[in-house]
Amino acid sequence: MITAKYYKQLGDNMVQCKLCPNNCVLKDGELSLCFGRKNEGGTLYAVNYGEVVSMHMDPMEKKPLYHFHPGKYILSIAPNGCNMRCPYCQNWEITQVQAPTRYIAPDEMVRIAIANESIGICYTYSEPLIWFEYILDTGKLAHERGLVNVLVTNGMINADPLEELLPYIDAANVDLKSMDPDFYRKVVKGNLDTVKHTIKRMKEAGVHVEVTNLMIPGYNDRDEDIKRLVEFVASVGDDTPLHFTRYFPYRGFDAPMTPINTLKHAYELAKQQLKYVYIGNVDILEGSNTYCPECGNLLVERFFYSTQVVGVSAGKCTKCGRKVDIVM
Repeated sequence: MITAKYYKQLGDNMVQCKLCPNNCVLKDGELSLCFGRKNEGGTLYAVNYGEVVSMHMDPMEKKPLYHFHPGKYILSIAPNGCNMRCPYCQNWEITQVQAPTRYIAPDEMVRIAIANESIGICYTYSEPLIWFEYILDTGKLAHERGLVNVLVTNGMINADPLEELLPYIDAANVDLKSMDPDFYRKVVKGNLDTVKHTIKRMKEAGVHVEVTNLMIPGYNDRDEDIKRLVEFVASVGDDTPLHFTRYFPYRGFDAPMTPINTLKHAYELAKQQLKYVYIGNVDILEGSNTYCPECGNLLVERFFYSTQVVGVSAGKCTKCGRKVDIVM
């Protein structure tokens, strides 16, 4: 077994995990909330190391990442577990209950990515940050072979492990669920300040960052909620793409489906401060394409997961020559 990083021994064979703000205190034999770490005799082990619960080749737009290698496919993998407990989670079978996994060593995962002509490895589907040691080792090998590393994450990681991981991460989509600390604490069992710090530090470190907000009627869809969210994203950088996605009722959670007009309204509000705003998880064309913020030229055209780069040449807008905010 791999010894976990970032934990504290408390005596009497008890330990405290310091990977995320849950800071789980574990007795001998206990498993962390995320299923990824276990106390064995006063030593914390990363029992999820290399244990893969899901693996697919996905278009980058599915993450969603619209400004990072648009139209490219990437090997997407997941651990079993999560350090949050969203009651409406669409992937609860692999995030909130223990599921069968298969061990794949870091070097083998890199080989699989190359064999499938992937541009890199995306750690996604569940919560990849609970896979810290595995991402660190696999990410280093991936970079050595010219591959990119991508996270689709809830952003729940403490500052020190985040700093260790940042040099190996090329892009991330961070799920910013709400700007209300109570929503994080009471509904999804998370920590808003930690997520905000993760987004800021990633951006400062040169990671390509996009933000997703799942709009849930009655929880985070008021104008006040939207404006606070947009103001935060704009403070990180007005070139940061923001994705508003539609919520669907699941597992008995009491909120109704997000009205399309709510998504369109949020889109219009956000466009007042941000260069790039998108609408997802809904069958409409509005809010899918990327336009040059200088001249309005169509840069990237999207129809569901079909993507065409139509207005970019040598990294610049073909109409006005502005450098595009897209990693090609």
